Amino acid sequence: MISRSQDGFTIVDSLVAIVVVGILMSAIAPVMVLSVGNRVQARRVELATQAAKTYLDGIRNGTIPPPNHTIVLNEVDSTSATQQFNAQRVTFNDAVVPPASSLTNCTPTTSDYPYCQNSPNLSLYCINFDEAAGCSSNSVRDLVVQAFRSATPTSTDATKGYLLGVRVYRADAFSDSLSLVKSDANTRRTQATFTAGLGDRKAPLMEITTEISTSETRLQDLCDRLGGCQL
Repeated sequence: MISRSQDGFTIVDSLVAIVVVGILMSAIAPVMVLSVGNRVQARRVELATQAAKTYLDGIRNGTIPPPNHTIVLNEVDSTSATQQFNAQRVTFNDAVVPPASSLTNCTPTTSDYPYCQNSPNLSLYCINFDEAAGCSSNSVRDLVVQAFRSATPTSTDATKGYLLGVRVYRADAFSDSLSLVKSDANTRRTQATFTAGLGDRKAPLMEITTEISTSETRLQDLCDRLGGCQL
């Protein structure tokens, strides 16, 4: 037979249970928040990778015009008999980041859209992932590709082939006056796939440098850019 002292929970038992549950929830909540943040960040990096690949594929097959932002590289040592290659890739990869105020009014009515801007000093390409048309600095889903290509001291003709640099930023990186960041020769600044929180929105999600050639690119064009040829 159950005694009266064992009949149900007392108020003290209930209070102890509430305290224990509260302690457990306090311990678990930060882990759950970090887990959700990591999943969101991993997905964002995955989308940035897809965006960069889509842009590069479009450049290669000609469906996306090349960026007008050019950086002059003189990688041929003209003083050498064989015109040896004189790498200036560090200079190329050090291209300035976009101004924080450069993403304005990027809609389908913008000239050169999906390029938000496409000038000799800045090329920004919109990757729209939300319901609103174009790219907005208020969007947490849209991505913006900063693209720049090499040119020689004597030619900016993209059909001759070029070195292409791509950085993928979150659109909301342009939402305030704080400067965007990039990697340099000593420090890699791209956002990590797994991070404590939602990552540094001012840092690029992805950075890629690759060679681009077209159906019109000739061997002589490569020699003029890279040297080392005896024709």
